[in-house]
Amino acid sequence: MSIDAPILVTGAAGRLGGVGGEIVEILRSRDLPVRALVRTDDDRAEALRATGAEVVIGDLTRATDVARALEGCRRMYFGMSVSASYLEATVTAAAAARAHSDLEVFVNISQLTVSQMSLLAMTDSLQQRMHWLGEQALNWSGLPVVHVRATVFLQHFFFSQWAAESIAKDGTIRLPFGDARTSPIDTRDVAEVIAAVLEHPEPHVGKVIELTGPKSEDMRAVAAEYSEALGRTITYVDVPMAEWQERELPAHGLPEHVASHMKTMAQLHADNRYDRLTHDFEAIIGRPATSIREYVAKHPEMFGSSKPSPVFP
Repeated sequence: MSIDAPILVTGAAGRLGGVGGEIVEILRSRDLPVRALVRTDDDRAEALRATGAEVVIGDLTRATDVARALEGCRRMYFGMSVSASYLEATVTAAAAARAHSDLEVFVNISQLTVSQMSLLAMTDSLQQRMHWLGEQALNWSGLPVVHVRATVFLQHFFFSQWAAESIAKDGTIRLPFGDARTSPIDTRDVAEVIAAVLEHPEPHVGKVIELTGPKSEDMRAVAAEYSEALGRTITYVDVPMAEWQERELPAHGLPEHVASHMKTMAQLHADNRYDRLTHDFEAIIGRPATSIREYVAKHPEMFGSSKPSPVFP
Protein backbone atom coordinates (compact mmCIF):
# COMPACT_ATOMS: atom_id res chain seq x y z
CA MET A 1 0.00 0.00 0.00
CA SER A 2 1.45 3.34 -1.05
CA ILE A 3 0.95 6.66 0.72
CA ASP A 4 1.08 8.93 -2.28
CA ALA A 5 -2.59 9.83 -1.72
CA PRO A 6 -3.49 12.28 1.06
CA ILE A 7 -4.64 10.87 4.41
CA LEU A 8 -7.91 12.50 5.46
CA VAL A 9 -8.04 13.64 9.09
CA THR A 10 -11.39 14.94 10.34
CA GLY A 11 -11.94 16.97 13.49
CA ALA A 12 -8.46 18.37 12.97
CA ALA A 13 -9.25 21.69 14.66
CA GLY A 14 -11.25 20.30 17.57
CA ARG A 15 -10.56 21.80 20.99
CA LEU A 16 -11.34 19.17 23.66
CA GLY A 17 -8.71 16.48 23.51
CA GLY A 18 -7.29 17.73 20.23
CA VAL A 19 -6.54 14.28 18.79
CA GLY A 20 -7.06 15.30 15.17
CA GLY A 21 -4.59 18.17 15.29
CA GLU A 22 -1.98 15.96 16.97
CA ILE A 23 -2.45 13.31 14.25
CA VAL A 24 -1.88 15.92 11.53
CA GLU A 25 1.30 17.10 13.25
CA ILE A 26 2.69 13.55 13.61
CA LEU A 27 1.90 12.54 10.04
CA ARG A 28 3.37 15.73 8.62
CA SER A 29 6.53 15.27 10.73
CA ARG A 30 6.94 12.02 8.78
CA ASP A 31 6.43 13.92 5.52
CA LEU A 32 3.18 12.07 4.79
CA PRO A 33 0.49 13.83 2.73
CA VAL A 34 -2.42 15.01 4.86
CA ARG A 35 -5.78 16.59 4.12
CA ALA A 36 -7.39 18.12 7.20
CA LEU A 37 -11.15 18.65 7.31
CA VAL A 38 -12.19 21.53 9.56
CA ARG A 39 -15.48 23.31 10.04
CA THR A 40 -14.17 26.89 10.23
CA ASP A 41 -11.33 28.63 8.44
CA ASP A 42 -9.71 30.29 11.46
CA ASP A 43 -6.33 30.49 13.19
CA ARG A 44 -6.46 26.77 13.98
CA ALA A 45 -6.86 26.03 10.28
CA GLU A 46 -3.89 28.30 9.56
CA ALA A 47 -1.82 26.35 12.09
CA LEU A 48 -2.66 23.15 10.22
CA ARG A 49 -1.64 24.74 6.91
CA ALA A 50 1.65 25.74 8.52
CA THR A 51 2.48 22.03 8.94
CA GLY A 52 2.11 21.56 5.20
CA ALA A 53 -1.32 19.93 5.42
CA GLU A 54 -3.99 20.66 2.84
CA VAL A 55 -6.99 22.18 4.63
CA VAL A 56 -10.58 21.80 3.43
CA ILE A 57 -13.58 23.44 5.04
CA GLY A 58 -16.70 21.38 5.57
CA ASP A 59 -19.39 20.02 7.87
CA LEU A 60 -19.19 16.37 8.91
CA THR A 61 -22.97 16.08 8.85
CA ARG A 62 -23.15 17.13 5.17
CA ALA A 63 -22.50 14.23 2.82
CA THR A 64 -21.37 16.49 -0.03
CA ASP A 65 -18.68 18.06 2.17
CA VAL A 66 -17.36 14.70 3.38
CA ALA A 67 -17.41 13.18 -0.12
CA ARG A 68 -15.48 16.18 -1.46
CA ALA A 69 -12.92 15.91 1.33
CA LEU A 70 -12.46 12.17 0.70
CA GLU A 71 -11.88 12.56 -3.02
CA GLY A 72 -8.51 11.02 -3.86
CA CYS A 73 -7.88 9.72 -0.31
CA ARG A 74 -7.41 6.05 0.55
CA ARG A 75 -6.97 6.32 4.30
CA MET A 76 -8.96 8.34 6.80
CA TYR A 77 -9.35 9.09 10.47
CA PHE A 78 -12.81 9.93 11.77
CA GLY A 79 -13.17 11.99 14.92
CA MET A 80 -15.41 14.80 16.09
CA SER A 81 -15.79 16.85 19.26
CA VAL A 82 -18.47 15.89 21.77
CA SER A 83 -21.63 16.84 19.91
CA ALA A 84 -25.34 16.03 19.73
CA SER A 85 -24.84 15.33 16.00
CA TYR A 86 -22.04 12.79 16.51
CA LEU A 87 -23.98 9.76 15.28
CA GLU A 88 -25.24 11.63 12.21
CA ALA A 89 -21.65 12.60 11.37
CA THR A 90 -20.40 9.03 11.85
CA VAL A 91 -22.97 7.53 9.51
CA THR A 92 -22.46 10.33 7.00
CA ALA A 93 -18.70 9.64 6.97
CA ALA A 94 -19.35 5.91 6.57
CA ALA A 95 -21.70 6.51 3.64
CA ALA A 96 -19.14 8.73 1.93
CA ALA A 97 -16.36 6.23 2.58
CA ARG A 98 -18.40 3.36 1.10
CA ALA A 99 -18.39 5.21 -2.21
CA HIS A 100 -14.60 4.72 -2.35
CA SER A 101 -13.90 1.11 -3.29
CA ASP A 102 -10.15 1.67 -2.88
CA LEU A 103 -10.35 2.84 0.76
CA GLU A 104 -7.60 1.06 2.70
CA VAL A 105 -8.53 1.97 6.28
CA PHE A 106 -11.14 3.92 8.22
CA VAL A 107 -9.82 4.67 11.74
CA ASN A 108 -12.62 5.52 14.15
CA ILE A 109 -11.95 7.14 17.52
CA SER A 110 -14.27 5.74 20.17
CA GLN A 111 -14.48 5.48 23.95
CA LEU A 112 -13.23 2.67 26.18
CA THR A 113 -16.60 2.67 27.92
CA VAL A 114 -18.02 1.09 24.74
CA SER A 115 -16.12 -2.09 25.65
CA GLN A 116 -18.51 -2.49 28.58
CA MET A 117 -21.68 -1.65 26.63
CA SER A 118 -24.22 -3.87 24.88
CA LEU A 119 -27.90 -3.90 23.97
CA LEU A 120 -28.67 -4.74 27.59
CA ALA A 121 -26.00 -2.57 29.22
CA MET A 122 -25.91 1.10 28.23
CA THR A 123 -24.95 4.29 30.11
CA ASP A 124 -26.85 7.52 30.72
CA SER A 125 -24.54 9.44 28.39
CA LEU A 126 -26.07 10.10 24.97
CA GLN A 127 -22.53 10.70 23.67
CA GLN A 128 -21.39 7.23 24.77
CA ARG A 129 -24.50 5.63 23.31
CA MET A 130 -23.78 7.37 20.02
CA HIS A 131 -20.24 6.00 20.05
CA TRP A 132 -21.65 2.49 20.59
CA LEU A 133 -24.21 2.91 17.80
CA GLY A 134 -21.57 4.46 15.54
CA GLU A 135 -19.38 1.40 15.97
CA GLN A 136 -22.32 -0.85 15.07
CA ALA A 137 -22.99 1.14 11.90
CA LEU A 138 -19.34 1.09 10.88
CA ASN A 139 -19.14 -2.66 11.46
CA TRP A 140 -22.23 -3.16 9.26
CA SER A 141 -20.75 -0.93 6.55
CA GLY A 142 -18.18 -3.47 5.41
CA LEU A 143 -15.48 -0.79 5.50
CA PRO A 144 -11.90 -1.66 6.57
CA VAL A 145 -12.50 -0.24 10.05
CA VAL A 146 -10.20 0.06 13.05
CA HIS A 147 -11.85 1.17 16.29
CA VAL A 148 -9.56 2.99 18.72
CA ARG A 149 -11.24 3.07 22.13
CA ALA A 150 -9.51 5.51 24.45
CA THR A 151 -10.20 6.07 28.12
CA VAL A 152 -10.60 9.60 29.53
CA PHE A 153 -7.94 12.04 28.30
CA LEU A 154 -5.44 13.80 30.54
CA GLN A 155 -6.43 16.90 28.55
CA HIS A 156 -10.04 16.33 29.64
CA PHE A 157 -11.82 18.87 31.87
CA PHE A 158 -11.38 16.61 34.92
CA PHE A 159 -7.58 16.42 34.82
CA SER A 160 -6.57 19.66 33.09
CA GLN A 161 -8.88 22.68 33.08
CA TRP A 162 -10.87 21.93 36.24
CA ALA A 163 -7.87 20.52 38.09
CA ALA A 164 -5.88 23.61 37.12
CA GLU A 165 -8.59 25.92 38.48
CA SER A 166 -8.81 24.26 41.89
CA ILE A 167 -5.03 23.76 42.15
CA ALA A 168 -4.54 27.48 41.52
CA LYS A 169 -7.21 28.33 44.08
CA ASP A 170 -6.22 26.14 47.02
CA GLY A 171 -3.93 23.30 45.92
CA THR A 172 -6.70 20.74 45.54
CA ILE A 173 -8.30 18.54 42.90
CA ARG A 174 -12.04 18.52 43.56
CA LEU A 175 -13.92 15.61 42.00
CA PRO A 176 -16.62 13.15 43.12
CA PHE A 177 -14.72 9.94 42.33
CA GLY A 178 -14.51 8.52 45.86
CA ASP A 179 -11.97 5.70 46.18
CA ALA A 180 -12.39 4.60 42.56
CA ARG A 181 -9.42 4.16 40.27
CA THR A 182 -8.76 5.62 36.85
CA SER A 183 -6.07 5.51 34.14
CA PRO A 184 -6.26 8.69 32.00
CA ILE A 185 -4.25 8.83 28.78
CA ASP A 186 -2.39 11.64 27.05
CA THR A 187 -4.01 12.83 23.82
CA ARG A 188 -0.60 12.70 22.15
CA ASP A 189 -0.34 8.99 22.93
CA VAL A 190 -3.73 8.36 21.33
CA ALA A 191 -2.64 10.33 18.28
CA GLU A 192 0.62 8.36 18.04
CA VAL A 193 -1.32 5.08 17.89
CA ILE A 194 -3.74 6.39 15.28
CA ALA A 195 -0.89 7.80 13.18
CA ALA A 196 0.86 4.41 13.34
CA VAL A 197 -2.31 2.66 12.17
CA LEU A 198 -2.81 5.15 9.34
CA GLU A 199 0.78 4.65 8.22
CA HIS A 200 0.71 0.83 8.45
CA PRO A 201 -2.95 -0.28 8.56
CA GLU A 202 -2.66 -3.91 7.42
CA PRO A 203 -2.13 -5.56 10.86
CA HIS A 204 -4.94 -3.58 12.48
CA VAL A 205 -7.90 -3.63 10.07
CA GLY A 206 -10.94 -5.24 11.67
CA LYS A 207 -9.54 -4.91 15.20
CA VAL A 208 -10.34 -2.91 18.31
CA ILE A 209 -7.47 -1.07 20.03
CA GLU A 210 -8.02 -0.17 23.69
CA LEU A 211 -5.90 2.62 25.18
CA THR A 212 -5.27 3.61 28.80
CA GLY A 213 -2.50 5.29 30.75
CA PRO A 214 0.33 3.19 32.23
CA LYS A 215 -1.40 2.48 35.55
CA SER A 216 -4.79 2.66 37.22
CA GLU A 217 -4.87 4.45 40.56
CA ASP A 218 -7.22 6.26 42.92
CA MET A 219 -7.43 10.03 43.06
CA ARG A 220 -5.21 10.33 46.13
CA ALA A 221 -2.44 8.62 44.16
CA VAL A 222 -3.27 10.87 41.19
CA ALA A 223 -2.90 13.95 43.45
CA ALA A 224 0.47 12.60 44.61
CA GLU A 225 1.61 12.51 40.97
CA TYR A 226 0.60 16.15 40.54
CA SER A 227 2.51 16.96 43.76
CA GLU A 228 5.68 15.26 42.54
CA ALA A 229 5.48 16.95 39.15
CA LEU A 230 4.80 20.45 40.50
CA GLY A 231 7.04 20.31 43.58
CA ARG A 232 4.26 21.27 45.99
CA THR A 233 1.50 19.47 47.85
CA ILE A 234 -1.69 18.83 45.91
CA THR A 235 -4.52 17.05 47.71
CA TYR A 236 -7.65 15.32 46.48
CA VAL A 237 -10.98 16.53 47.84
CA ASP A 238 -13.73 13.95 47.42
CA VAL A 239 -16.74 16.14 46.71
CA PRO A 240 -20.12 14.47 47.34
CA MET A 241 -21.66 13.53 44.00
CA ALA A 242 -24.91 15.44 44.60
CA GLU A 243 -23.01 18.61 45.52
CA TRP A 244 -20.73 18.28 42.49
CA GLN A 245 -23.66 17.77 40.12
CA GLU A 246 -25.80 20.54 41.57
CA ARG A 247 -23.17 23.22 42.28
CA GLU A 248 -19.76 22.59 40.74
CA LEU A 249 -20.65 21.19 37.32
CA PRO A 250 -23.21 23.91 36.44
CA ALA A 251 -20.66 26.60 37.39
CA HIS A 252 -18.64 25.74 34.29
CA GLY A 253 -21.44 26.77 31.92
CA LEU A 254 -21.14 23.82 29.54
CA PRO A 255 -23.64 23.16 26.74
CA GLU A 256 -26.37 20.79 27.89
CA HIS A 257 -25.14 17.82 25.80
CA VAL A 258 -21.56 18.18 27.09
CA ALA A 259 -22.66 18.73 30.70
CA SER A 260 -24.80 15.58 30.58
CA HIS A 261 -21.84 13.62 29.25
CA MET A 262 -19.57 14.96 32.04
CA LYS A 263 -22.17 14.05 34.64
CA THR A 264 -22.30 10.45 33.43
CA MET A 265 -18.52 10.19 33.20
CA ALA A 266 -18.21 11.39 36.80
CA GLN A 267 -20.74 8.80 37.98
CA LEU A 268 -19.03 6.03 36.02
CA HIS A 269 -15.73 7.05 37.62
CA ALA A 270 -17.34 6.87 41.07
CA ASP A 271 -18.71 3.43 40.16
CA ASN A 272 -15.13 2.34 39.33
CA ARG A 273 -15.95 1.79 35.67
CA TYR A 274 -12.75 3.58 34.62
CA ASP A 275 -10.54 1.16 36.52
CA ARG A 276 -9.10 -0.21 33.29
CA LEU A 277 -5.56 -1.06 32.25
CA THR A 278 -4.46 -2.19 28.81
CA HIS A 279 -1.09 -2.58 27.10
CA ASP A 280 -2.14 -1.88 23.51
CA PHE A 281 -0.26 1.42 23.42
CA GLU A 282 3.03 -0.16 24.44
CA ALA A 283 2.52 -3.07 22.04
CA ILE A 284 2.03 -0.70 19.08
CA ILE A 285 4.40 2.16 19.93
CA GLY A 286 7.08 0.28 21.86
CA ARG A 287 7.19 2.41 25.02
CA PRO A 288 4.96 2.86 28.08
CA ALA A 289 2.15 5.38 27.83
CA THR A 290 2.73 8.82 29.36
CA SER A 291 2.12 8.91 33.11
CA ILE A 292 0.14 11.62 34.90
CA ARG A 293 3.35 12.83 36.54
CA GLU A 294 5.11 13.12 33.17
CA TYR A 295 2.17 14.97 31.61
CA VAL A 296 1.87 17.51 34.43
CA ALA A 297 5.65 18.01 34.52
CA LYS A 298 5.57 18.89 30.81
CA HIS A 299 2.89 21.54 31.38
CA PRO A 300 3.64 23.26 34.72
CA GLU A 301 2.33 26.59 33.43
CA MET A 302 -1.12 25.05 33.04
CA PHE A 303 -1.20 24.36 36.77
CA GLY A 304 0.08 27.72 37.94
CA SER A 305 3.78 26.92 38.22
CA SER A 306 6.52 28.84 36.43
CA LYS A 307 9.31 26.82 38.04
CA PRO A 308 11.16 24.22 35.97
CA SER A 309 9.57 20.83 36.50
CA PRO A 310 11.62 18.02 38.05
CA VAL A 311 13.38 15.75 35.58
CA PHE A 312 12.25 12.15 35.94
CA PRO A 313 14.07 9.09 34.63
